[in-house]
Amino acid sequence: MSEGSGSHAGQPGSWVAVAIIFIGFVVGGVALCLGPLWIMLWVGVGIVVVGLLVSWMVHLFADVVVDAPRVIPEIVDYSLFGSRSAKRRGGDQGEVLDRPVSTDTEEAPHG
Repeated sequence: MSEGSGSHAGQPGSWVAVAIIFIGFVVGGVALCLGPLWIMLWVGVGIVVVGLLVSWMVHLFADVVVDAPRVIPEIVDYSLFGSRSAKRRGGDQGEVLDRPVSTDTEEAPHG
């Protein structure tokens, strides 16, 4: 992945693990709606456990989403009557920048 581009796609192995877990939940949910059919419910639980093992093998939680550096163009007008001002986020005490702020995702991962 090139620097400056973000991805939310995830690795194929991670998607397989999530699909297996999802199928297990569906099987268990259908089992509860049909009876409950306890054997089918436990089969669903077994499928979920297999999915958890697969997620451990493919390192699902290491499949980190890397966002591209953000530019926050947000200008919020807090005026009661809609008048424009140069203030950004925070009303009278807000920022008075004339350009958006670029944040480094390593230092501020949530914007």
